[in-house]
Amino acid sequence: MHVRDQLYIDGKWIDATGKGSIDVINPATEEIIGKVPIGSSEDVDKAVAAAKSAFEMWSKSDINHRIEVLNALSNAFKERGEELAQTITAEVGTPIGYSRVAMVGTPRVVSRSYAKILEDFSWEEVVRNSLICKEPVGVCAFITPWNFPLHQIIGKVAPAIAAGCTMILKPSKEAPLSAFILADILDDIGLPSGVFNLVSGHGSEIGNYMSSHPDVDMVSFTGSTGAGVSVSQSAAPTIKRVTLELGGKSANVALDDADPILVAKKAIGACHQNSGQTCSALTRLIIPEEMSEQICEIIAAKNNSYLVGNPLDENTRCGPMVSSRQQSSVTEYIQSGINEGATLISGGLGMPDGVAKGFYVKPTIFANVTSEMKIWKEEIFGPVLVITTYKNESEALSLANDSIYGLSGGVWSASNERAIEFAKKMRTGQVSINGGAFNVSAPFGGYKLSGNGRELGTHGLDEFLEIKSIQM
Repeated sequence: MHVRDQLYIDGKWIDATGKGSIDVINPATEEIIGKVPIGSSEDVDKAVAAAKSAFEMWSKSDINHRIEVLNALSNAFKERGEELAQTITAEVGTPIGYSRVAMVGTPRVVSRSYAKILEDFSWEEVVRNSLICKEPVGVCAFITPWNFPLHQIIGKVAPAIAAGCTMILKPSKEAPLSAFILADILDDIGLPSGVFNLVSGHGSEIGNYMSSHPDVDMVSFTGSTGAGVSVSQSAAPTIKRVTLELGGKSANVALDDADPILVAKKAIGACHQNSGQTCSALTRLIIPEEMSEQICEIIAAKNNSYLVGNPLDENTRCGPMVSSRQQSSVTEYIQSGINEGATLISGGLGMPDGVAKGFYVKPTIFANVTSEMKIWKEEIFGPVLVITTYKNESEALSLANDSIYGLSGGVWSASNERAIEFAKKMRTGQVSINGGAFNVSAPFGGYKLSGNGRELGTHGLDEFLEIKSIQM
């Protein structure tokens, strides 16, 4: 049992003023595996005051010291990697192999990448008679989700440290335990008091309060589009900077010269990674009519053999949904696809074979999905892939852009040049060509209702910087 009964504020572990605690439930076993305190607005005030007080010193800190902190953080993730992976698998249900690589390995690399960026980052430049200076934006509030709990935190914390900002973090109540380990690590590293503060609790109570706080200069939120709207509304009266990384319903497009076998084999993982609970998952597969029969046959067979079960089993590919509520939501979407007449070619309703308890759903594939259907339009956030066909490339592009979201995408073609030209026309923040690997140094973020701003790389650092012009 991971019981955390204090908040981390101003370099100390202190009792929360909120009443009670939040249970952390293992979605594979449905057992309580931890507890975290419920923070209040009073606790947020303490954390913001600590961050504001620490900002004057930290904003002027030596760049080499920030590099040392970021490298030490990266090394700590390596040293405590298995502990973190096991913790995240227990609280999210992510298959353990994926936890080690994506949930812990990626934050380790991201932390190190910001140390590297700082080595030759240009803080000033001269433009004619002006000196252009980059300065830290100030006190930052971070509100983060459960699906990639540590990675989404480090995508904000690492550039904030690099920029010289101070911060208050509210982790997801479904998966907060890895955030408390992070606080332990930052304390052990010796990050100055007040630079990082951790307040757990309910988003409805303290998330919006953080967003509206007059002493918070920036809010960075990752989560649902609806919650992002709420954060933006709370932040608006104080005209603070807001960055949002929100939902997605990303298209995976096979052009007519693509290898249908390769497309079919890769489409499952692109949709089902992290048990489908990924905002950038490629959940809409758009294929030429003439490839439909072959691709659907391969995908159905591959999905039927996609191993679902205990996330601690090294062979498991798909774990549970994070909560009973998420399980019910995904099940409702599967029922909606059936009701609206999509062709169910694999998976469907009910628990996967051989699974007796836990918040599981069957990895599911629908073909003959039309743009009027709910499963085409809405983010399901589970292992559900929808497939549609097109007659020509113009129609393929229209289908790809037929979404209120624009976070990610994929294009498959025998010609990289042709795929790139198609990708440039997609209204989305990132596109993978022929399975191109995720790059932690490239900007990540979305168009349309997928958000504002970018994370990772130098673009992610820029989000935490103000620009001053001094005329000489």
